[in-house]
Amino acid sequence: MKILVLNAGSSSQKCNLFEIGDETPSSPPPPLWEGNIGWSGRGTVRLRVRNSAGATFEKKFHADSQVAALRLMLRQLWLGRAAALQDPGEIDVVGHRIVHGGRDFYKPTRINAAVIRKLRSFAEIAPLHNRVEVQGISTIAALLGKIPQVAVFDTAFHYSLPLPAAVYPGPYKWFQQGIRRYGFHGINHQYCAERAAKLLGRERSKLRLITCHLGNGCSLAAIADARSVDTTMGFTPLDGLMMGTRPGSLDPGILTYLIRTQGYSAKQLDNLLNHECGLLGVSGISNDMRDVLAARRSGNARACLAFDIFIHRLRAGIASMLASLGAVDALIFTAGIGENSPDVRAAACEAFEFLRLKLDRRRNRRITPDGEIGALDSSVRVLVIRAQEDWAIAKACWALATGQQRGSL
Repeated sequence: MKILVLNAGSSSQKCNLFEIGDETPSSPPPPLWEGNIGWSGRGTVRLRVRNSAGATFEKKFHADSQVAALRLMLRQLWLGRAAALQDPGEIDVVGHRIVHGGRDFYKPTRINAAVIRKLRSFAEIAPLHNRVEVQGISTIAALLGKIPQVAVFDTAFHYSLPLPAAVYPGPYKWFQQGIRRYGFHGINHQYCAERAAKLLGRERSKLRLITCHLGNGCSLAAIADARSVDTTMGFTPLDGLMMGTRPGSLDPGILTYLIRTQGYSAKQLDNLLNHECGLLGVSGISNDMRDVLAARRSGNARACLAFDIFIHRLRAGIASMLASLGAVDALIFTAGIGENSPDVRAAACEAFEFLRLKLDRRRNRRITPDGEIGALDSSVRVLVIRAQEDWAIAKACWALATGQQRGSL
């Protein structure tokens, strides 16, 4: 079965083509084909595609819309020197990462008109993602016709949150209206829990884990009995840790203050909170931790402050997840920063040495995911696991198609 996976973000679009036989392999295989689009607000697009034979195609161009850029990338799958298919009809299923599933979606779901209407309604909660993801669904339908499409939700893994962790301490009618903590990055948090169990040779149901998804978006999850019991993101992906351009948790009084004293509109607040805060807002340099670390090494005071705030919030978040679990067997770092920044990992773990959590400094500097960076005498295992959202989505589509998950295509 050939499964195409679309993973859309606010400034990028990833596509991967996987092939799965009668059984899913124990570890993620390389994709048959992978494509990546990065775009700027001025319409400049950077396109990169690669097939499993090593052929590549790169192009920088101007596109009038994200849909136009996506169409061009998808055609490279069966046309051009980096193609992987003879014909688009070879694709059996298309899976989509959907950031927000609300109360209605808690497992992979076949997409139809009613599902699309629901997804559009969630765009107000996740404005950076859901609109682009719905555009991807429509683009696939236009190019490939009535091919089965499946939505896999970032919120689904956190559906198991106990009520004390899910319900906000506001009027109870909020919860009745669907205003609750949903959590995000669930596809990768769940994958990392499964992968950690294999790496540690333990049953998932016997492990207590803290997973740290640290990228341009950041969140933590506390996992016990293979279920999410707490997480840092909430009703929207704005809550929790400091991120690339998002602030994480804020005193809500700041927002009402800005409305009263500076006349901010809802649209202006949305833009401020999604695009002007976090590492970028504090450092004034970049939303990319690599740029912040480089400026920090050269003595830039605001870059130093941005890094210190990031670590302060990360440590506090890990401590809150630990409190929800009561104890922890393994701490896991994943996603762009988590996988690639030994400085962040070392600074985060340093605060927990009182628990006899210790890093092996050499391994921390040289690690290639998936691997372990904890010292031999550490009381807590510390792992670095490569984010594999696209593979997790492909597996979910395969399970739905083969009837191994309730429901079918």
